[in-house]
Amino acid sequence: MTGENRRTDDETATDGGTQTGRSETTDTHRTSREKRGGLHRFDVSSAFGRQAVTLVLAATLTFLTLPILVTVVASFGTSWTGVIPTGYVNLDNWRTVLGLAEGIGVRQGVIRGLAYSAGLATAGMVINIVVGVPIAYSLVRYDFFAKDWINTLAILPIVPGVILAIAFLRMYPERGGSTFGLIIGYALLKSPFMVLTVQSSLQSMNLQQIEESARSLGASWIRTFLTVIVPNAKDGIIAGSIITWTLAAAEFNFTYIVHSAGPRPFSLFLFENITRSPVLQGAAAVSVYFLIVTAVIVLLQRVGKAGFTTVER
Repeated sequence: MTGENRRTDDETATDGGTQTGRSETTDTHRTSREKRGGLHRFDVSSAFGRQAVTLVLAATLTFLTLPILVTVVASFGTSWTGVIPTGYVNLDNWRTVLGLAEGIGVRQGVIRGLAYSAGLATAGMVINIVVGVPIAYSLVRYDFFAKDWINTLAILPIVPGVILAIAFLRMYPERGGSTFGLIIGYALLKSPFMVLTVQSSLQSMNLQQIEESARSLGASWIRTFLTVIVPNAKDGIIAGSIITWTLAAAEFNFTYIVHSAGPRPFSLFLFENITRSPVLQGAAAVSVYFLIVTAVIVLLQRVGKAGFTTVER
């Protein structure tokens, strides 16, 4: 009986080993097929994926930047009857737009208007930073009653400038057309862009852990927010600053309805040169806007790359 049991156990072990071997062989073949299939898919992706993405990116950038480049080039031409401007290099369009071809009063008026518009956009941007960053932080960091409603109200001013301008004049008829009214209007219109971009930046951080670490080292809540949270959210703040400044500088609908006296904001400067002047003069005016916006964007990007801090020194 013992011998038979041993033979039975040996046969069972042999059968089990055979089945195990077959299973391992089957798994090996299956894994090899899967690897070959995965490798094949990977080869296709690596062969065509990068080129396809590069092609789409190049086509998109060309589509977006080509009109800008043609407009800038046209501003130095003498005629533009076909697709490509002709007659280079002519600076008369730039002289006319900047008031250099007129008297000193016109020149000073143009320069004052450009500086005035840049100041309006900058003031609105600063207000968006001071108000928008804490709002975005509160919406990301805390859960509280009516949070969704407050989040909706924070992005509600994204409505067209015409609607806000009419409501603004009805509510503040005496202050609507003043410099203060323009600054507040620009800040309201562009505030959603600041809130949304800063929210995206803060959502990538573990705010609770960062705050607890700073508080454990003895920092107050205000110091933690100013010296830890704000510098870490600089990418979103810089992006929001660029968007709010560039959009406020060329805000036409709100400015056209609200502005009543004082220097001519930049959007009205563009409107007058585009609608009441030859096409090449309008191209020069748009080129001036591109030049100013490019300078501001480069400046803000350099601030972002260099980093900033609110640590007391």
